[in-house]
Amino acid sequence: MGTTPTKQALDIFRKSGGILRTKDALERGIHPRTLYQLRDDGKLRLISRGVYRLASLPALSHPDLVTVALRVPRSVVCLVSALAYHEATTQIPHEVQIALAPGTKAPKIDHPPIRVFRFSGPALIEGIEHVKIDKVDVQIYSLAKTVVDCFRLRNKLGTDVAVEALNDALRNKAVRPAQILKLARLCRIERVILPYIEALQ
Repeated sequence: MGTTPTKQALDIFRKSGGILRTKDALERGIHPRTLYQLRDDGKLRLISRGVYRLASLPALSHPDLVTVALRVPRSVVCLVSALAYHEATTQIPHEVQIALAPGTKAPKIDHPPIRVFRFSGPALIEGIEHVKIDKVDVQIYSLAKTVVDCFRLRNKLGTDVAVEALNDALRNKAVRPAQILKLARLCRIERVILPYIEALQ
């Protein structure tokens, strides 16, 4: 007895970690009719426009980060969103903050809300970590780099956010001052951060 299109589609989803964009699902041979049938039957859950996930899987630990990583693969999670992931802030993100290179088309996403920051040069490429969140590849800046970025963009975020992140990073997260200063030097903001680091030591 042959495998039904429905079973084949579910197998493709399982082999892909349980989550696929519509485009990727179609490229793997799932017919649109089958995709929508699985959605209507409650076997797939639409987590954002064009992104489906097996309904049988446990709830996502970071649904917004996963969704944005799938919808905007070139983006890097930054600033308050990165701090929240690293558990280095009391701020509650109401949007996913991402870094994109200048000239990269800003995505239109209905959910979650996003805020795009344009990074270039060392500020864009340094300190990127590749992490797996709910089996999805997510690019996110390291804690040390995020602290530097918060100081670089303190006029937009507030100096208090940057100082809190620095304090938390140095005291609780085993980030060394030298790591922060190296990145601060590359991003040309060492003179701004150095007095704050000295005050905390």
